[in-house]
Amino acid sequence: MDSTSLEPSLYTVKAVFILDNDGNRLLSKYYDPELYSSMKDQRNFEKSIFNKTYKADNEIAFLEGMTIVYKNSIDLFLYVVGSCQENELMLMSVLNCLFDCLSQILRCDRECDCCLSPCALQLARNQFRVNPASCPLTAALPRPLKNVERRSFLENMEGVFLIVDEIIDGGVILESDAQLVLQKINYRVDESSLSEQSVAQVLQSAKDQIKWSILK
Repeated sequence: MDSTSLEPSLYTVKAVFILDNDGNRLLSKYYDPELYSSMKDQRNFEKSIFNKTYKADNEIAFLEGMTIVYKNSIDLFLYVVGSCQENELMLMSVLNCLFDCLSQILRCDRECDCCLSPCALQLARNQFRVNPASCPLTAALPRPLKNVERRSFLENMEGVFLIVDEIIDGGVILESDAQLVLQKINYRVDESSLSEQSVAQVLQSAKDQIKWSILK
């Protein structure tokens, strides 16, 4: 990857949110204090976008002077919102990075929930329910059923908050490489196990992030 892409960007994101297949909010972060400051306005905006994009084949929509890029996977809908002047390719790179990160941790959750050793499985369940590349029966796993993604997403909510915050800080795009994001939050997709120390560190960081977002 070009080294220039690692440097903080001045491109800004207005909001990021993830909805289920009924348009209900699973996660949202609004970075512009002037954009739908009330919870009611935010939910109305999200519902309007969902209704506009739910059955659409495009990946870009325009609504209320905003540029929205979006993608769905089974029963999750991911949205990244920028102003009408924002670079669409840059917004799409954020969306793809978020999508790839979530695909990785949700895939690992499905694989490892079936195949971890009792000790490792207990550790993963108590923390993030994730332990990549440790499952010898991955190839034999069935395709996930509907709502598996939503369930796994909710079980890994702490990790999702960390992913979003590694990609975007205060609306500024910091990273668009999924592998680097995953490494920064200690998912280590190329290692065979997740140490107890790294899990504890990630969990504590996630708790701090969630506490901050609630108190904001």
